[in-house]
Parts: sequence; C-alpha cells; structure tokens
Amino acid sequence: MKKTKTLRVRVRDNHAYLLGQMARQVNYVWNFLNELSLRSVKERGVFMSAYDLQKYTDGAGKLLGLHSHTVQEIGKEYVTRRKQFKKAKLNWRKSGGVRRSLGWIPIKTGASKWKNGQVFHNGHHFKIWDSYDLSKYKFRSASFSEDARGRWYFNVVVDVEAEQSTGTQAVGIDLGCKEAATSSHGDKLLGRNYRTLEAKLGLAQRARNKKRVKAIHAKIVNRRKDGIHKYTSKLVQENAAVFVGNVSSKGLAKTKLAKSVLDAGWGMMKTILEYKCDHAGIVFDEVNEAYTTQACSCCAVIPDSSPKGRTGLGIREWTCSACNTTHDRDINAAKNILAVGLHRLAEGKVATTL
Repeated sequence: MKKTKTLRVRVRDNHAYLLGQMARQVNYVWNFLNELSLRSVKERGVFMSAYDLQKYTDGAGKLLGLHSHTVQEIGKEYVTRRKQFKKAKLNWRKSGGVRRSLGWIPIKTGASKWKNGQVFHNGHHFKIWDSYDLSKYKFRSASFSEDARGRWYFNVVVDVEAEQSTGTQAVGIDLGCKEAATSSHGDKLLGRNYRTLEAKLGLAQRARNKKRVKAIHAKIVNRRKDGIHKYTSKLVQENAAVFVGNVSSKGLAKTKLAKSVLDAGWGMMKTILEYKCDHAGIVFDEVNEAYTTQACSCCAVIPDSSPKGRTGLGIREWTCSACNTTHDRDINAAKNILAVGLHRLAEGKVATTL
C-alpha cells in the first residue's frame, strides 16, 4: 500500500544567496496578497479566494524570478492560513531586521525534479546532501525552507511503500515533564533537553554571542527530535495499537510548569506517533486520561493514598491502600490509559486499519 511521506534534505551552503533572493520575492508576493485581501474585505466585504488572487499575480513570476507555480502556491497557502486563523489580514513576512521571517519557497507538484544528481527547479540546479537517494522517487509538492542558522533545506513529498508493523501487543503512553513519555511496558523517554543546555545557553546569551545561541537552540531541537523519533519508532515496531493520553500543552503552558511542558514536546510526539502508526497500519488513538494517575491499575479504585492535584506532583511512587500494590506513578497512569484505549477499541469507537 502506498503512503505519502515528506523527506527533508539539506541544501549546500553555496546556494544560500540565490535561495535568499527568491525568498525575499516570495515575501513580496505574500505581502501584496495580504494588502489586496484586506482592501477587498474593507471595501467590498469579500474574502478573495486563491483563484481570485491569482488573477492579480499573473506574470509576476517572470518579473520576480520565481516559478509561476510558486506564485500560485503562495496564494493557496495565504488563503489556507487566513481561513485557519479567521483573520482578514495575516502577519507581514519581513525580509530584513531582527525579526525577519525565515526563508520559504513553495513548489507545486511537477515544478521540481531530480536531474543530473541534483534538485532542478526554476532553471537552477541545487546540490544537496542526498541522504535518501532521491533519484528513486517521483517528486510531488515540495518547498525550500530556511532555519534560524541560515541553513536551507529541500522538503519534498513522495510516495513510499508502507511497511506493516509486525507487533502484536498494545501499549499506553503517559506524557510527562521529567520523563517526556512513559509506556505501560515501562519504557521511558527522558525529557528536559532544554534544561541540560540551559547553563551554556545563558552564558552565550550574556556574552551576546548570537551565533552560539542559535547553535545551542538548534542542538536542543535536534536532541528532542532524535529522542522522539527513536522512541516512537520502537513503539510502532513492537505494537499493534498505541494509545496516548489527551493532555494538552496549551493550558499548562500558562502555568509555572510552562518551561518543562514546552521542553517535553508533547505536540511533536503525538504528531510523529500518529503518522508513523498510519504508515505502519496500526491503531492510534488519543484517549481521555482523567484520573489515570490517581486510579490503581490493579484494582481500579481511587484510594486515599494516590497522588492528587499539583501537591502530589512530587510523588513518584505510591502504594495503593486498597490492594497494597506499589506503583510507579507514570507506569500506573500509562496502564490505565491502555485500559481506556482497549475499552474504546472493544466498543468500536476507534478507527482501525488492522
């Protein structure tokens, strides 16, 4: 069975100047559409569609040095984000200054291809570090994107053969702060990637070494992604069903736990786990985790001895006063999440591809 997957490869640094020029023109088109859309709403009360906006940008690609399909994709993306955020005007894309927008160049299906061992787009060849052997794939939609350190990447959607997972078990996942994730089998993913480099980051910031600050931030992000990818890949390979608690980082990000919550990367983990489960053809479901920390996974009772509220966050192990079973706080919660997920699966409330 064929599935789509986005591959990301780094572009050689000698193309940064050309890509930067193209990105500035992309920003120009975006800002033009932003102003045009706002005037349409103010003067006529009409939200222009991507088709309407395209009429005002015909021929702009040739003048600006962009592929004509790129200009169309900018309009489509603009309308999509305007609907998403329900605004008449979006933020301007800034090409300069301290808060400049990171470079972005969208590419429509068929507007890029593999040619002579390089990525070919808009009349230019771009050398890359080809870690995926892109010659094996037919490119669909794609984009060039820039990170905070000025490095450029080529992101392309391709068709791949989905590999069916051979796992036969089911697992529940409890998301936390100190341990970013804990499975009902006892496997844990340590979080706090930011905390481990916080001291070095502080020194670089006080020294106003911007290059070093960006490098440390990139290292934090890379460590977090690497840990999540390895952890989720193991889960998908070993299990036929994965259930995760529905804890949200948005609400907790407004509390004193904000730093730890954001450092854990719960949203990233759920997104990565969901698409990996889909590719492997296994069950993924996000379940209600209410009282999963307090309830005993052995007797299903909520005893007086269980940790409750924020005052109980420091309790990592506890003994059930009803059945005398000793629990690891996070493993117990993961087991309860698994029980809720299996109950939903038995009632047919979970979509399954098994």
